[in-house]
Amino acid sequence: MIRLLIADDEELLRSALAALLALEPDLTVVAEAATSTDAVRLALEHRPDIAVLDLEMPPADGLHAAARIMAALPAARVVLVTRHARPGVLRRALAAGVSGFVPKTTPASRLAEIIRDVAAGRRYIDTDIAASALTEGPCPLSDRELDVLRACRTGASIGEIAAQVHLAPGTVRNYLSAAMAKLGVGSRHAAAHRAWEEGWI
Repeated sequence: MIRLLIADDEELLRSALAALLALEPDLTVVAEAATSTDAVRLALEHRPDIAVLDLEMPPADGLHAAARIMAALPAARVVLVTRHARPGVLRRALAAGVSGFVPKTTPASRLAEIIRDVAAGRRYIDTDIAASALTEGPCPLSDRELDVLRACRTGASIGEIAAQVHLAPGTVRNYLSAAMAKLGVGSRHAAAHRAWEEGWI
């Protein structure tokens, strides 16, 4: 049996997916989570073979939860599902070691096949997402600019961002100004939103 953890903040979708996958003779759902925090906690408790994680879960996203799960459980594999398949997110997911990346429009029967492939050690990336990723230009922002924009998405003040990324407030302002100029936007919040939309953070 392939043991699964299903995590999605939309209860109806999560319950329906868990019920459909549980109908498969070789799949069993050992835990369900509604947040990325619960996904990590339940993964450590139940040690699933595969975690099927929604990308857009609060409080952190599914990719953050995936990284924590894989770090704590090296044998576990992760399949990310998303409604907004941004190419930049795919690149981050592959770099993090995620084994599957599929849109939420994937039928449950097809997802079951993908889960079996992932359990057998293969990787699955949706072809449309992969094609978009190949045609996307590189991210124009530096790693440090991305760090401050990631912290900015939480609504943190300059001082709070500085504490999170271990920089002086003036340095944070410089990185934010540089990111805003590169992206052609008028505020740090717009820059953070653009970076999130592109999948860079």
